[in-house]
Amino acid sequence: MVKGPLVLVIDDETGSRESMALALEKAGNAVVRFDDAAEALVYLEDHDTVRAAVCDLRMPEVDGLQFLAEVRRRELDLGVVLVTGFGSIESAVEAMRVGADDYLTKPVDLYELRQRVGNLLERRELREEVTNLRELLDKRFGFESIIGNSEPMEHLFEKMRMVAPTRSSVLVVGESGTGKELVAKALHRGSPRKDQRFLALNCGAIPSDILESELFGHERGAFTGAVSRKIGKFELAHEGTLFLDEISELYPELQVKLLRVLEERQVMRVGGGELIDVDFRLLAATNRDLEKAVEEGRFREDLYYRLKVVTLEIPPLRERPGDIPLLADHYLDRFCRDHGQEPKRLSPETLEALGRHPWPGNVRELRNLLESVVIFHRGDVVGVGDLPAELRGPSGISEPEGPVQSPVGRPRTMAEIERQAILETLARTGGRRAEAAKILQIGLRTLQRKIKEYRELGYLEE
Repeated sequence: MVKGPLVLVIDDETGSRESMALALEKAGNAVVRFDDAAEALVYLEDHDTVRAAVCDLRMPEVDGLQFLAEVRRRELDLGVVLVTGFGSIESAVEAMRVGADDYLTKPVDLYELRQRVGNLLERRELREEVTNLRELLDKRFGFESIIGNSEPMEHLFEKMRMVAPTRSSVLVVGESGTGKELVAKALHRGSPRKDQRFLALNCGAIPSDILESELFGHERGAFTGAVSRKIGKFELAHEGTLFLDEISELYPELQVKLLRVLEERQVMRVGGGELIDVDFRLLAATNRDLEKAVEEGRFREDLYYRLKVVTLEIPPLRERPGDIPLLADHYLDRFCRDHGQEPKRLSPETLEALGRHPWPGNVRELRNLLESVVIFHRGDVVGVGDLPAELRGPSGISEPEGPVQSPVGRPRTMAEIERQAILETLARTGGRRAEAAKILQIGLRTLQRKIKEYRELGYLEE
């Protein structure tokens, strides 16, 4: 039984139809024959697995160009090759203009037909793979280098997908080390401004007497040391995106000026007298409680509500421990490449220890730890003994009221619990790894590594 791509052959001439169909079947394609293009269109309504159609250009009632036009109108995902015994430059141009993928003339060279259709199917398959890969990466990594597939991160990614294409200001909140600037960059890349500048400024890292000049710019001679004109971030971000990190550190006078810029979309350089129109999208971030700062009079209420048109909260790493194996895989691979070392992996006990740690420094702390491990560890398996002392011992996390018991009555380790969950899920999915990884909320690569470990240890047969 032929199991290759499904191809339609449409030709009102029996001999031509059969010869083309047989040639394509010999090449490994599944072929459905039609002598009427209208019937083929009806067939397509209920069969979305068709990948290509070879259609005669000259036919009664519905001809090849009409068939092609209807396929494109319905936005059906299949390639179309038009064939005619009345080949001419004009008809070829018209076929390509309407949207044909290729064009052949009768008598058809069957070798060329197989080659043309084969190339068409390969191109479409490649496009599908690229699309699927992008969807997989978007699901696994969210946006660019933001890594996570846990439920809290999925919720964050869904909000980001909705807000990225808009013009709205966004307030990104989260603890230090959670990746607020990564979120801001991802929002910019997903917006209509993606081809324009993304500028970032940490308001807490610049002295207050310099910060105004950084934002607004200044004219020559505006103050001591202003030996030349300086263009500020507001102007530089025109038509792009400006990201203000640690927005809570703005001093009161500058909060007032920022609010005026957001409302009037005009700036004046320090020492200048000309209003300059600016059009930028503002993204802001803080690791502090701005609402509390408003209550205490340290942050303007009107600016707070102007900033938080949309609020995105990044969950701390301790609230998404299921992402730790995924993050660890990513950073180990990255740092091994960066430092020219052979690939490394974490032992189950090491992953268990990482899962117990509260990670006060969040993803940044995990990233720095793994870079240190790569630099100083020379083996291919990172054990618990290779971790800093504070990660090797008990975590201080309270025990559950009813400790999970192993079959022999003793409390099970995290590695045992993890192994049982993986093996049971694989059995439930009939060994389908991608589906199992999705259920377990872990990366496919992580699952494949676990399967290899379990086979080596004898828990899983080949």
